[in-house]
Amino acid sequence: QVQLVESGGGLVQAGGSLRLSCAASGRSFSSYTMAWFRQAPGKEREFVGGIAWTGSRTSYADFVKGRFTISRDNAKNIVYLQMNSLKPEETAVYYCAARPWRIVAVATTDYNYWGQGTQVTVSS
Repeated sequence: QVQLVESGGGLVQAGGSLRLSCAASGRSFSSYTMAWFRQAPGKEREFVGGIAWTGSRTSYADFVKGRFTISRDNAKNIVYLQMNSLKPEETAVYYCAARPWRIVAVATTDYNYWGQGTQVTVSS
């Protein structure tokens, strides 16, 4: 069992940056692949990026490549999402997710554990 708690959301101007954190509790955090998803009002939850359990492999959605970076600190049980050059259309609730497999997946159904989400609002 893994419990996930996101933090770091807030209001930022277009072009600005935010760093989200996802603190995990439970056993064997280092063996879980972690990912970030987001859900805007009226839209489906979508994959943003993920990081494999070793931290050596990451995968990103095309729309964030070069702007967002995922990292993890297995000693602290934390996963980060650094977001740069934010756009107003990226306003959404951002969720952290975990799966007990070694490969990053992009479907919500591939993840077993979810946080409660953190709101990110990008003003124009």
